[in-house]
Formats: sequence, C-alpha cells, structure tokens
Amino acid sequence: MPGAKRVYLKTFGCQMNVYDSERMADQLSAVGYSETDDIESADLVILNTCHIREKAAEKVYSDLGRIRQVKSERALAGRDTVVAVTGCVAQAEGNEIVRRAPVVDLVIGPQSYHRLPDLIAKAKAEGRQQVDIEFPEEDKFAHLAERRVTPNASAAAFLTVQEGCDKFCTFCVVPYTRGMESSRSIADLEKETRRLVARGVREITLLGQNVNGYHGTGPDGAPWSLARLIRHLAGIEGVERLRYMTSHPRDMSDDLIAAHRDEAKLMPYLHLPFQAGSDRILAAMNRKHTAADYLALIGRIRAARPDIALSTDIIVGFPGETEAEFQQTLDLVARIGFAQAYSFKYSPRPGTPAATMGDQVPDGVRADRLQRLQRLLERQQTSFNASCVGRVFPVLFERPGRRVGQLIGRSPYLQSVHAEADPALLGRIMPVEISGAGPNSLSGVIRAA
Repeated sequence: MPGAKRVYLKTFGCQMNVYDSERMADQLSAVGYSETDDIESADLVILNTCHIREKAAEKVYSDLGRIRQVKSERALAGRDTVVAVTGCVAQAEGNEIVRRAPVVDLVIGPQSYHRLPDLIAKAKAEGRQQVDIEFPEEDKFAHLAERRVTPNASAAAFLTVQEGCDKFCTFCVVPYTRGMESSRSIADLEKETRRLVARGVREITLLGQNVNGYHGTGPDGAPWSLARLIRHLAGIEGVERLRYMTSHPRDMSDDLIAAHRDEAKLMPYLHLPFQAGSDRILAAMNRKHTAADYLALIGRIRAARPDIALSTDIIVGFPGETEAEFQQTLDLVARIGFAQAYSFKYSPRPGTPAATMGDQVPDGVRADRLQRLQRLLERQQTSFNASCVGRVFPVLFERPGRRVGQLIGRSPYLQSVHAEADPALLGRIMPVEISGAGPNSLSGVIRAA
C-alpha cells in the first residue's frame, strides 16, 4: 500500500539466524513493516550476522559500506533509512560497529531482538545510535509477536527450542555471543508448533546451539529431555516430520537414541559433529570426548536405527595439529562414512582460548588438508546418493523447480529431490522412486500412493 514501511533483511550464517530473522520480521509486521528484496526501497535495513567463520565482521563492514551509499541517496530524495546490525557480530563487536560505521543506527545482540520495534522508535526519537548487547533477565521468546500465518509458506520450518552453550569448546564464540544454555518451555513450543501447522507446515526442525542438551520445563513442572519433547510434538496432528540440530556427542542420551528407534516421525538423519579424529586435538578443543567415544556412540545409534544417515562438522588445522593427527581425522571419516558433512579450516575467533594458542598451523597447510578431507567427504556423499537410486522415498515437496512442471522436495535424508509434479502437490508428502543421483541432489518419478 502507498506509504507502507518496508524492511530489507539480510541473514548470514546458521539456521538459528534464519529463525531469528523470521521472528524479527514477525515483530516488524506487527508495527507496519513489510519485507522487500529491494534495498533501495527499504525504510529499514537489517543485517542479521554470524560470527562463526573467519572474516565474518569484515564482510558485515563491507556490506555497510554499500548500505551507506544507499542511505545517502535516499536522504537526498528526502527518505529516511534506519540501519540495524543484529546477531552474533553485533554481540561480539558492540560499540566497535558504531565507531567504525556511523551509518549504523542500531546494534542489537541475539538476546534482545524482541526489543527491535522499541529501539527503532528510540533511535528516531533521540536521533542517536542505540546499542543493546546485554543479556537481559527476561525471556525474549515471551515478548515476541505470534508467528504470522503466511499463505503459501513453505511446508518446512525451523523452531528454536534451545539457545546458548555451556561446553566452551576452545575454538567457539557461541558461549560469548549467545550466552549460557537456556531452553524454552514445552507449553511455549507446543503453542508455536500448532501455529506452524495451522499455516501448512508439515516438517519442523528443532534448533539449538546444543539442541540435545534441551531441558525445558514440562507441564508437570519438571525438566523434559529433547527425546520427550520430540515424542510430545510428534503427537500433534499435522506434524508429519521432525528433525533436530545441532547436537553434541556428550548429550546424546539413551532416551534420544531410543527415540530414533521408536518415533516414526523423527527422520533417520542425524547431524552430530565430532570436529577432529585426534584425541590430543579433541582435548585441546575441550570437546570432552575421544575418537573411540564417538565411534562407540555411532555404533549404538546405528544399532537402534540401522538406516540412519549421518552428517557432521570437522575442523582441520587446529593449533598444533600435526600431519599424523590430521590423518587420524581422515581415518575416522573413512571408518564411519557420512552422507553429508561440513568441513572448515580452523580460523581464530577473537576472545576464544584457541586464538591465543601457540603453534598456529600455516594457512597453506590448513587449505591443503581441507581440500584432501573434502575430496573424501565428497566421495562418501556421492556414494550415499548413488545408493538411493532405485529406492522409493517419501518426499515432502517444498517449492517449484527451475523448469515448468518441476517441484523440489526433501527426502527423509535431507537430500534435495527433483520430480515432475503438479503444483497442487506442494506441501504434500509423496512416494518418489529415485532414478538419478548427482553429487548434491536426487531426481525421481512420483509413484502412486
């Protein structure tokens, strides 16, 4: 409508940031903002940032340079623009962002985005930059607007159930940017799940920095485990699939392993980072598990759910890692076999213990090791995808494909699946016989249900 306020929202990083951006959009919708992909038409520009990878902050400052030009051009036309930096870079950099980028009006940490509309109003009224990077005592989720029931929304959605981490891995900034572990109540999550189902969502991925450490309060007043939460949400009519990520091996409990065996709606796919194959490096990372512990855990999981597919995170070139220790990582990968994996060169994160460790591995060595690891992981993923040819998978169709008459969905193993299909099948789960497999996706033919 003429005169409506518009927000341009760019999301960096993890799935939890995607969820946070959706909730910020909900908050802003309640005060009259609609989303736009055209930054030049935006009255409000938000960069929702991630601080996990190398040079994350510099990428934000680079974007802010371009945004400054847009803001200046809009000002010449008599249009105001509010610029906000939210998320983990905001939490980590704080007042440094304000100092380096005067174009920014708001700097808001992950725990304070429920205050976004109030902070926008305050910045406009006071005419000065606002910084909110405290860890407030109140629960931000209790103050959020209800999620919008959006027509034609995706049939899959994220749901944050837990935030923060108490593990203090020496390479990780999460405890410093997201804080200590906290879990949402069962009642809160049930309410949000029912709203998601009402808008057409059929698959929900439960999110947390350490999601299997979930311990939210149940209706009985006692803390419930992630396994108990999964069983509870699976009982809600309309929920057809459940997933969760990201987990820590130390919190992979017996009841959660049993849930993979017993709960049909819990997909046979598990993302379980191990990070390194060397026990000495794992100790230096403060992971609190050994390679043998991880192998034994995978054995228990596969015994409970033989058809499960595994994904993981791996870091190469951690300070002090030798060639022999890197080879132990390769050996562990070869022994387990992964359907998918995320691998990274170690990058020092300011403020973490590992950043000040001696014996930092040269970048060229890290790059070489990453390349060798990724070749192995790519072979494993290609092999897993090829093993799916000839099988019939229930595929949840989520969006149109590039070609007319094509839809794209997800298999139980989180693979992208392309099939010729009527658009009326969007949001539905259909049996698809897999006829082709590439490195990153499958193709198939819909079979009679």
